[in-house]
Amino acid sequence: MPEPEVPEDVEAGQLDKVLRAELRTLSKDNAEGTARHLVAVGRALDAEDFDRALAHAQAAAKRAGRVAGVRETLGVVHYRRGEWTKALGEFRTARRLSGQDHLLPLMADTERGLGRPERALDLAAGPEVRRLPAAEQIEMAIVVSGARLDMGQTAAAVQSLRELVMAGKETSAWAARLRYAYAAALEADGQAEQAQEWFARAAALDEEGSTDARELLGMEEDPELVDLLEGEEGDAEEADRAGEARRPGSSGGAG
Repeated sequence: MPEPEVPEDVEAGQLDKVLRAELRTLSKDNAEGTARHLVAVGRALDAEDFDRALAHAQAAAKRAGRVAGVRETLGVVHYRRGEWTKALGEFRTARRLSGQDHLLPLMADTERGLGRPERALDLAAGPEVRRLPAAEQIEMAIVVSGARLDMGQTAAAVQSLRELVMAGKETSAWAARLRYAYAAALEADGQAEQAQEWFARAAALDEEGSTDARELLGMEEDPELVDLLEGEEGDAEEADRAGEARRPGSSGGAG
């Protein structure tokens, strides 16, 4: 199949440095073409144009199917499209090619998407998770809480996040998402008042809109504009006409 057209303003140098380094195993022309497709994937995902994102991701994978970052990108596109089986397959391939474990949280969440929360918990319990950086461990904790909710274990979902929320700093990159997940667990557990409090805390920290906390709290609604002059415009025009009639020399005046 022909490759999708890449926008003219897309350049290979716009690609993330780490991923660009992975492409050094390719020929110069192929590396540049693959990089431009990957940049186009990012743009399409930002615009929520998932069909275009998939087309560019598949073109990149056709060019560089043995590059872990390329397969990971294709997996992310399938993940965003809710194509869980395909996403999991790509994540597994990327993990095998890279020998790294940073995709474990996404793999666990994909298992949830497939209706297998127990498998998500199994992945979370693996020894590799304890060696993940803090950001990935937080992501896995959020997935674990979600898996507990899937299984109807609402109290366990709350408990799995409580210590992290209480100990975590509000300046952390994941602070808003962690508080949102905790609020969702509280809500599912019937603790509505506390849930609202934590949704509000999440909204206050969520400057990038990574959650819908503000929408849930009604903070995204456009303000209602009230026309204070409504009904008065006609009265004003009538008054002007009356005044005009009283002026000397007007068409409605005497004499």
